Amino acid sequence: MTDVRWIDPVAHDDFSGDIQDILQSAARPGTTVDVTALDRGPHHVEYHYYEALVTPDVLHEVKRAENNGYDAVVVGCFYDLALEEAREVSESMPIAAPAEATTHLATTLGDSFSVVVGRQKWVPQMRDRVRKYGFGDQLASFRTADLGVLDFQADPERTEQRLRAAATKAVEQDDAEVVILGCTAEYGFYEDLQAELGVPVLDAVTAPFKFAELLADLAGFGWTHSKAGGYESPPVGEIAEWGIEADYDTADVWTRGGSE
Repeated sequence: MTDVRWIDPVAHDDFSGDIQDILQSAARPGTTVDVTALDRGPHHVEYHYYEALVTPDVLHEVKRAENNGYDAVVVGCFYDLALEEAREVSESMPIAAPAEATTHLATTLGDSFSVVVGRQKWVPQMRDRVRKYGFGDQLASFRTADLGVLDFQADPERTEQRLRAAATKAVEQDDAEVVILGCTAEYGFYEDLQAELGVPVLDAVTAPFKFAELLADLAGFGWTHSKAGGYESPPVGEIAEWGIEADYDTADVWTRGGSE
């Protein structure tokens, strides 16, 4: 039995039901899925400021998931928001994220890939992520649909038209062999686009979830994020000494786990 928690780092659950259905239909027999959003904060994280606001709550949700016995977590934002920090607070539970999962997968499916994003605003940070993962040479392009996160599901017909136009340019003009839909709110469109374009089109919801299932399996061999360096966990003694759990109302988080 594998239990996966999907954390949507926004303060609304408008997409949660759809994502729950998508993931449950994609899950292997024996995998259960729990989709959750935050209790407070912005409704999207298109800005660095919004990311900074939600990061503490995301990290504490990650730690609660580990304390409650989940086998893996997906942080559902294509910026891979707080991915390194989440692996730091998690003792051994694997953490997956959309950009890492889709770009790794894309490089096994083709020689080059393009990412279709909502707005140009997103591109610099996402390009930095791709380079960090070592795939700068395989990145053919970013293409924009000129839509914000909250626009994608508001008018599906318009969204599909814009995604199709951007993805077609990526394939025909940029020589992309794989297309990545670079926002978790772009769910529900990959199958039609894939059939029309004739190349793999990776969905930013399904791909990191399947990656999380794989990571949960690998953890059974002891293969999870190393604690020997960058992902070393913060000392629980310091957290208690400095009153951090009281300041952030997270006593339930730090009662278990973390380095002494």
